[in-house]
Amino acid sequence: MSQTEPLRRSDFRFAHRLRVRWVEVDLQHIVFNGHYLMYFDTAIADYWRALGLPYQASMQQLGGDLYVRKATVEYHASARYDEQLEVAIRCQHIGNSSIRFVCAIFRAEQLLISGELVYVFADPATQTSQPVPLALRETLLGYEAGEAMVEVRTGGWAELGDSAGPIRTEVFVQEQQIPAELEWDEADATCLHAVAVNRLGMPLATGRLLPAKHGAAKIGRMAVVAPMRGSQVGRQVLEALIDAARLRGDREVVLHAQRSAIGFYHRAGFSDRGAPFEEAGIPHQEMVRGL
Repeated sequence: MSQTEPLRRSDFRFAHRLRVRWVEVDLQHIVFNGHYLMYFDTAIADYWRALGLPYQASMQQLGGDLYVRKATVEYHASARYDEQLEVAIRCQHIGNSSIRFVCAIFRAEQLLISGELVYVFADPATQTSQPVPLALRETLLGYEAGEAMVEVRTGGWAELGDSAGPIRTEVFVQEQQIPAELEWDEADATCLHAVAVNRLGMPLATGRLLPAKHGAAKIGRMAVVAPMRGSQVGRQVLEALIDAARLRGDREVVLHAQRSAIGFYHRAGFSDRGAPFEEAGIPHQEMVRGL
């Protein structure tokens, strides 16, 4: 695409959706100009999730951090209160130590705002620039080329326990305060486990499929690390377990969904069955999906 051609929504693989809030509108009844940079920054955070990269943990593993070197905004038209917008981001160029992103805000197909963010990869202690790590470079280029960012691995506990275990400890034991003796059971040894792993080899989500009883499979211990919630990694783990149940001939899958996750399972084709109940002190709902 020529630099002189206007940006189009189809030029971007990634877009973050948002709705303009009242607090973001000025006395002219349009979005205050400075908020568009905030929109870009909010979208960049979601861009990292699309890459399967929990930002802080990923930067720590890569041995650096990203610092803004340049931010520009060009105004084409105004957004107004309660409008739904898409903030599109594309990695345009990776230099030795810098990464340049093209940003655009659309109302449907209409370009409202365009801009550019230039980051420098640097040592957090000294804030001196460093070469962009090869793993980060390849992840960015792979995403923009349409490649998958996450691999879902399935196997037994002996194979995947070292990856699944820390996620379950973080989510269930530490975050949800479920007693450790309730979290770990003998079923792990006989289950099929699934773990989603990003391109840095970091485990992001896990779940397990119990042996079938009377043609019904049970999925459990679904957990996603906090920075990756709202992305697709949990759905990818769920679908991998459902596919495994289908391949072995099960007729349906059931699970006990925490109340906060019921919407997630509804979107994945599950239906409620029976009355809500408590499990480990947390409200749950049994849900089922035919195969």
